[in-house]
Amino acid sequence: MIRATGLSVRRGTQLLLEHAEFVIHPGERVGLVGRNGSGKSTLFALMRGEIDADAGDLQIPAVWRVASVAQTIVDFDRAAREYVIDGHQELRDLQRQRVEAQDAAGETIANLEVALEQAGAWQANSRAEALLAGLGFAPAEWDKPVGTFSGGWQMRIALARALMAPSELLLLDEPTNHLDLDAMIWLERWLAAYDGTAIIISHDSEFLDSVCNTIIHIEQRKLTRYKGNYESFLSQRAERLRQTKIAWERQTQEAARLQRFVDRFKAKASKAKQAQSRVKALARMQTMAPLHAEAAIDIRIPSPDDTPERLLTLKEAACGYCDAQGHLTTILSNITVRLEAGDRIGVLGVNGAGKSTLIKLIAGELTASSGERLPSKALKVGYFAQHQMQMLDHDASALLHMIRIAPTSNEQALRNYLAQFGFTGERVNETIAPFSGGEKARLALALIVWDKPNLLILDEPSNHLDVETREALTAALAEYEGSLLLVSHDRHLLRTTVDQFWLVAHGAVKLFEGDLDDYRQQISSFKPNRDRTDSQPAEEGSSGVDRKQQRREQAQARQALILARRPLDKALCALESKLQVLSDRLSVLDTQLASESFYQETDSQTRQKVMTEHGKLTQDKEALEIECLEIMERIEALEKSHSN
Repeated sequence: MIRATGLSVRRGTQLLLEHAEFVIHPGERVGLVGRNGSGKSTLFALMRGEIDADAGDLQIPAVWRVASVAQTIVDFDRAAREYVIDGHQELRDLQRQRVEAQDAAGETIANLEVALEQAGAWQANSRAEALLAGLGFAPAEWDKPVGTFSGGWQMRIALARALMAPSELLLLDEPTNHLDLDAMIWLERWLAAYDGTAIIISHDSEFLDSVCNTIIHIEQRKLTRYKGNYESFLSQRAERLRQTKIAWERQTQEAARLQRFVDRFKAKASKAKQAQSRVKALARMQTMAPLHAEAAIDIRIPSPDDTPERLLTLKEAACGYCDAQGHLTTILSNITVRLEAGDRIGVLGVNGAGKSTLIKLIAGELTASSGERLPSKALKVGYFAQHQMQMLDHDASALLHMIRIAPTSNEQALRNYLAQFGFTGERVNETIAPFSGGEKARLALALIVWDKPNLLILDEPSNHLDVETREALTAALAEYEGSLLLVSHDRHLLRTTVDQFWLVAHGAVKLFEGDLDDYRQQISSFKPNRDRTDSQPAEEGSSGVDRKQQRREQAQARQALILARRPLDKALCALESKLQVLSDRLSVLDTQLASESFYQETDSQTRQKVMTEHGKLTQDKEALEIECLEIMERIEALEKSHSN
């Protein structure tokens, strides 16, 4: 096992860990979480032996092999597949020895051949190819030099190399940053089958929730171990914070704000299944309310001044890119979509399918090569691109960035605005060059939404953001009053902020009928996504049809539907009655908890009893709501089956 005792670590003059202790058991999947700068990557460096502890002891079994993702690539001329196999250093050493032993004694050669077989030499190519394929590389790309790929794809190759290496301890620092949803789901399956111990730093809460069975949280230079997945960690930590008066007061205020858009989205959901998915996601946000309150970031996106009913229409549009010779490569064609006021759309599709191309066309960054792009005169787009941070002036401060786009605004008003995005005090006057990726992303978003867009287009906005900032962004987007078009591999962000999905595949864009769980199931099935054309059976001629018999059969079908629905309707009615009782009681408790006198005049035992009752009733209410939606879905399916 891994054991830390009295561990203290400094980076420069900053003390990151102080007398920290933790234990990690063999085979555990550990999520290492904490705010940016809390010491997560430093702890990884300590485990890799790159730095020494200032005090205390970190024990890792001497026989354990440690694998991690290299942050830099030096051999750019190496073919991708060979570069991945290079991660198996023991195999490469044996292969080199075998070549050098060409004229050696037969026994030496025989021993090397046995060692090569035990090291998996004959399966190495297929293993490397499977890793590359899982991370999104086509077979034609396996032999391409590493240097011919973009930075994001090079990091995928580096990840494949780390997975190729035999290890008892696997350290993954933000492995999902450059992955699309399909590759993330593949990586989740790979980690589930991994035999060793894995420690993962990630700001993607749903990825951690799917992969990890233990969470270690770095906070105030200490490490706290939580048993269970990320969702369990949130609940346990939130409960600890709820025990203090100030945390409870802040949580109550935050929960009230979250409840407004919970109600808004539940009322708006057009399908029972989508509504159920949304309720589950937003219920999680309510659980996290005290964590939001503790964080210093409270992002608020201004509401648009004017939102026309029709924002933009693409009519049989096509778009792509021209090469250096001016030859057009069409990426998407025959796109006919319409964006209206209140639309909240998530864009799905594998890397390279054309998601970014689509949103660039909608944002006006690309021109349609054919067809039409028809924007409303009142359309005001806020576009956050993947390269948005590169457009910032790294020699300027956050405040100066704001002054440049709003020269007539009061400086204090700009300071107040930046504070909502986590920039306070003298931080607003510091040049942004040393800012973290998350801080730069927050500033870029602040600049984009200042002008109150009525259509917000975001391409991977949560990359580089820590968990607290992601949650603040999620809450802000869910509360945003304008229309939203979102590309993201963050499933929690998608579940909580969008109402429907577009699927980009095979050069086309179409509505995806389902939620993220359906999409995941589709990906996991490994079946090609072929478009289907529904064929309608030929109608029989009206002659010879017994109209009386037909009406009788229709009446029997209606009666059968009524009988089949009766127990479901009865159950739904009973659940709604229970919900009303719970809602009434929660309303009374909310009034108590919102009153200052409750904390001043009530003894601690009574306060604890009220808080415990409120928490239990809230959970019961959420469970009943989900039951209601499940019954509604069954009724919908029943009606559909009887209509066929």
